[in-house]
Amino acid sequence: MKDESLLCDLPQETAPVDLALKHWQAALSLTFTALNGRSYLAKKEHSGPLVIQKTLHPEGEALCHGIIIHPPGGVAGGDSLALNVDMQANANALLTTPGAGKWYKANGGVASQHLQFNVAKNARLEWFPQENIIFDGAVLKFTADIQLNESACYAGWDILCFGRLAKGEHWNTGKLKQTLNISRERKLIWQEASNLQANHVFFTSPIGMASQVVSGSFVIAAGHFPAELLTQCQVYTVHHSKDQQAKFAVTALPEIFCARYIGMSAQSARQYFEGLWYILRPWYANCQAIRPRIWNT
Repeated sequence: MKDESLLCDLPQETAPVDLALKHWQAALSLTFTALNGRSYLAKKEHSGPLVIQKTLHPEGEALCHGIIIHPPGGVAGGDSLALNVDMQANANALLTTPGAGKWYKANGGVASQHLQFNVAKNARLEWFPQENIIFDGAVLKFTADIQLNESACYAGWDILCFGRLAKGEHWNTGKLKQTLNISRERKLIWQEASNLQANHVFFTSPIGMASQVVSGSFVIAAGHFPAELLTQCQVYTVHHSKDQQAKFAVTALPEIFCARYIGMSAQSARQYFEGLWYILRPWYANCQAIRPRIWNT
């Protein structure tokens, strides 16, 4: 069902133009399980153009890597993506994407993405997609619901590029609604919600985006956060030649670690999050961070 509330205030050129246009409705469901210390993909179901590439074990049998692929390469108005991941007891997985997600002009509908992650006892899920590029005119709805067992662990980041900086294109028209809910044993422990309108003062305000075009967040839910690690994360910085004005910060709450980034480069944002990942992974996963090879292509 279309979210008409996202469309009603848009300029005429992004209003509905052809309700007969074909839209992609894609869904992928994955179940990871563990047996004799080996994590593996036990079940997969998909409809539409959303699939998982062959799984790999570059870090050993205990952790399964998977690459989520959307073959069309971009998402237009009216398209929807749904990724459901069920991590069974003791299973560990790292999921990523092969390249940036591209979100195109509305074309008469809202483009949406829904993530549903269920992580069972002593299981761990890492969700590290590459950045999402929001094209001018895009109207988007992103939702994520993460359900954790008492001893489960989740780590995930999200990087948004408002417009195509390399092409000199800005996000002048469009809307974005985004929510993230993380619950442990059905109790909500983290909630975020944003409702952004292109060209709003938020994007130029010093207490908003401050004229930067890339924002990102990195959230980890893995129990009590060690104070000594917080100090390491606070002093960690990243310098990128194209992103001298980038700003970043970290916060540690009783059950959540969160890092924020705003700047002018998605590459710089990912470098910052990766650096924090190298610091934090030995804590929440009891192993060193090893960069997926797909990130080098």
